[in-house]
Amino acid sequence: MDQLKAGSFLKELRKEKGITQEQLAEKLGVSRRTVSRWETGSNMPDLDLLIELADYYNTDIREILNGERKSEQVDKDLKETVLAVAGYENDTKYCKAHRFLLIGIGGLIAFALYFVMLFLEPEKTGPVYGFFEGLFLGIAFSAAVVSVIMSKRYVGELRDARERMNQ
Repeated sequence: MDQLKAGSFLKELRKEKGITQEQLAEKLGVSRRTVSRWETGSNMPDLDLLIELADYYNTDIREILNGERKSEQVDKDLKETVLAVAGYENDTKYCKAHRFLLIGIGGLIAFALYFVMLFLEPEKTGPVYGFFEGLFLGIAFSAAVVSVIMSKRYVGELRDARERMNQ
């Protein structure tokens, strides 16, 4: 597959529709920069977006991948296969989001342990006590940052992909 050729073909299809990159990006729920990267051949759309693009442009997925028009229509079996692969890809994203949620819960537990140590026995000091206090606070903070950033990203991608597949 020639990504440059495919990207050029995507640009041609968009221009035939008479829409801008921004309008296409809005319709697909991606950024204009993402559409630009597709059209320059530096990136290719995810499988679920590839199906949506093929439907929107009323063309065959193979035509987009090959970067040129063919006379055949989209084969139903091929479309089902691509949808199954896209579903697998979305399941992978869901697993990642679930992992980060678990990291967040672990962080909350570490934060609770930090507060228990901080407030229940304030008279205890020493290197070991301070070490565990700092350890729990560090784990809590790290887990919170990682889980918030990554969970939001993956859950958002999963939701968008499911919405596209249900349309």
